[in-house]
Amino acid sequence: MAKDGTARGSNIKVGAGRRPKGLTEKLSEGNPGGRKLQVLDLPDGVELVGENVPEPSAYLKSKQKAFGSYDPIGIYNKTWTWLRECGCEKLISQQLIEQYAMSVSRLIQCEEAISEYGFLSKHPTTGAACASPFVAMAQNYQKQVNTIWYQIFQVVRENCSKDFSVGNPQDDLMERLLRNGRN
Repeated sequence: MAKDGTARGSNIKVGAGRRPKGLTEKLSEGNPGGRKLQVLDLPDGVELVGENVPEPSAYLKSKQKAFGSYDPIGIYNKTWTWLRECGCEKLISQQLIEQYAMSVSRLIQCEEAISEYGFLSKHPTTGAACASPFVAMAQNYQKQVNTIWYQIFQVVRENCSKDFSVGNPQDDLMERLLRNGRN
């Protein structure tokens, strides 16, 4: 703190520094620090009876005027099922899973548009070649997808006591993008 009362120096960034080890890593190494392992003790939440996957919000089902396939419901169901298999479905809000599903679906739409129309487009006023707007949109959606997925995955990593790397829904996203041109 400076004499005039303003905070200067020390640009501490949120999330900077060494990542904490997950619960499975600590268990596999035999708890090398010897401290009591901490697992989030969150309230149980709503008990879902007779449902496999909670009903997603209506905006995920709305009709689209966009190019390409649009399947946020499928992505939502697959992600929620994976979280349930890991035992972490109650630790992550439904809104976060819906945001992830919507962003992944939009990313896939942008990638399909790039495959269809190419990387270049015609400038609306000059008629000269310019970068396709779908490329920039795809990059933005990829950032959103990664940011949301890291939030989800961090909760799973820190609270899941079994191997969670098998059947990762994020792997399926890459597979869908790579298979996109061959369908």
